[in-house]
Amino acid sequence: MRPEHCVTRNHIEVFHNRVLPSGPQRIRFRTLVYGSLVPVVVWTSIAGALFVVVSPIAPMVLCGFFVLLIALGFGLRRRRKHSVRCSFYGALGAVLAGSLDGF
Repeated sequence: MRPEHCVTRNHIEVFHNRVLPSGPQRIRFRTLVYGSLVPVVVWTSIAGALFVVVSPIAPMVLCGFFVLLIALGFGLRRRRKHSVRCSFYGALGAVLAGSLDGF
C-alpha cells in the first residue's frame, strides 16, 4: 500500500475538521488522538463512573473489550497488507469512531 493512501482520516473529520492537513499526508499519533478527543473523553468518563459506582473490575473489562477490538482491527488490516503503523492507527481510529456511532 502506498503511504499517501495509508492514513486515517474519516473519523478525525467527524470531530475536528481543522486538525487535518489539506491533502493526504502521514498523520502523527498526536493528531490521531487529538482528532479523536471526544470519544476518548466520553469513554474515560464512562470508565471512571464505572469504577466509582460498580467496582474496579468494570473499567478493566471495558478496557479489555477495547483492546480486543483494536487487536482484531489490527489483524484484519495486516492481513490486507497494510503497514504496521497504518494498521495500528486505522484500528484505533475505527474503534474510537465506531464506538460513538450509536449515540
